[in-house]
Amino acid sequence: MRLSRAAVLRQAKAGALEGVRRLNCWGSHLTDISICRDLPNIEVITFSVNGISDLEPLTRCQNLSELYLRKNNITSLNELFYLKGLPRLRVLWLAENPCCGQDPHRYRMTVLRNLPGLQKLDNQAVTEEELSQALVDGVEITAPPARRNVENGWAESTDSSAAGSTSEPGSELLSSSLEEANKIQEELGMKAVPRDKYSSFSPRETDCNRKKRNNVLNAILLLMKELDVEGLEIIQQTVTRRLQAFQKKELQEE
Repeated sequence: MRLSRAAVLRQAKAGALEGVRRLNCWGSHLTDISICRDLPNIEVITFSVNGISDLEPLTRCQNLSELYLRKNNITSLNELFYLKGLPRLRVLWLAENPCCGQDPHRYRMTVLRNLPGLQKLDNQAVTEEELSQALVDGVEITAPPARRNVENGWAESTDSSAAGSTSEPGSELLSSSLEEANKIQEELGMKAVPRDKYSSFSPRETDCNRKKRNNVLNAILLLMKELDVEGLEIIQQTVTRRLQAFQKKELQEE
């Protein structure tokens, strides 16, 4: 059943929303999608070209398989937190939102890291290689957005998440991350990470880059705690390949 927003609102008044399967509100000047809380059986939603910023109401849509949110006002990728509990979501179109930022790779990897069940993102098929890479390059989102301090489409949250707390001093963050890294290395039967290797920032690196690197490292370390042996082996293989690529590049430059 494909219904317009007006038709859905009419059915809402009549208390007949349980049968709605498809909803098309493209370009309807929507900012509030609380109606979704009353659509338990909805399967396809088109909300593209609106002013939507809050995805929390979608948590009730447990049968949702396709969601189109292109060109809205979603400022934080932390909004993905509300989609992580949708077991049937296979298609998501999120492009042209502020949350996409200026780094397409980081954006795509973060979405796939948090929604690994997707088969298509932004009208592009998801590959197995991307899902593996997302474990390394994507940022785990473990809490909903609490406040927004948007810079280039990426938001910081007051809640602690796998991206790390921005209030922790850099030296303490480095020490705790190094300790955790060495524990994981030991579990994998690998050598401990030397501190000089772990903290080898160039003096020319900005504080922003240093914070970003620490946040990514924390995200990976927290993620690895949740993995089983098979998952850790995938991580180890991916890291080995990346290290080999870096070493090859260094040799070529020499």
